[in-house]
Amino acid sequence: MKTALTIAGSDSGGGAGIQADIKTMTANGVFATCAVTALTAQNTTGVQGIYEVSPEFLRMQIDSVFTDIRPDAVKIGMVSSSGLIEAIAEKLVQYKAANIVVDPVMVATSGSKLISDEAISTLKEKLLPLAAVLTPNIPEAEVLSGMEIRAPQDMVTAAGMISEAYGCAVLCKGGHDLNDANDLLYRNGEARWFYGKRIDNPNTHGTGCTLSSAIAANLAKGYDLDTSVERAKAYISGALAAMLDLGSGSGPMDHMFDISSDFAR
Repeated sequence: MKTALTIAGSDSGGGAGIQADIKTMTANGVFATCAVTALTAQNTTGVQGIYEVSPEFLRMQIDSVFTDIRPDAVKIGMVSSSGLIEAIAEKLVQYKAANIVVDPVMVATSGSKLISDEAISTLKEKLLPLAAVLTPNIPEAEVLSGMEIRAPQDMVTAAGMISEAYGCAVLCKGGHDLNDANDLLYRNGEARWFYGKRIDNPNTHGTGCTLSSAIAANLAKGYDLDTSVERAKAYISGALAAMLDLGSGSGPMDHMFDISSDFAR
């Protein structure tokens, strides 16, 4: 069985973070391991508290995984401090990690910045150049490119700038009132659109975590990047279309919508 490692924070509500990543990787046919960057007290209504691990303990977790169950792909989610980002980059270089998918979580859907300018600078310098693919949403692509994105062609321009700056593929995620659910993959000077239809479901907590984890899982299984993105988009569409409705805020998707088992009944 192929394996994938998620390096991200824990979501006690189960809809995002390592919980979403592990469920997504499992549903996409790989064995999931994790290195936790922070514990959060959160639910569908928001985040009530954050307890960050030390860089030293994060290094220990990554060592434990790589020295025993080496991952075929690595997904990195929200990392809020420079020390943790440096620890991750150091270990990924040490172990020559492959198929690194970075979801550069910097800006919330509301537009609020989630990490400090110092951490963003460290992310750009240390971690992004190691990625096989970055998966920014439009506000994050604006931060990384330094330009405003107001039209689909702007997505192409921004993704090209980011790809050239960090030497990796960029999947610029649509939405944010710009288009339905059309994502733009830019790689080696070429752009490809992946078209999708917006699903009328208000429960979208963890969509970014889920998409990047599904891409990592498919890369781990040996699919090329284009196919991995196609499969990941199809998976997340199914998870949204299942219309799971939990909690009183923006709830989670049904990550296991396609799983049928005697034990699940």
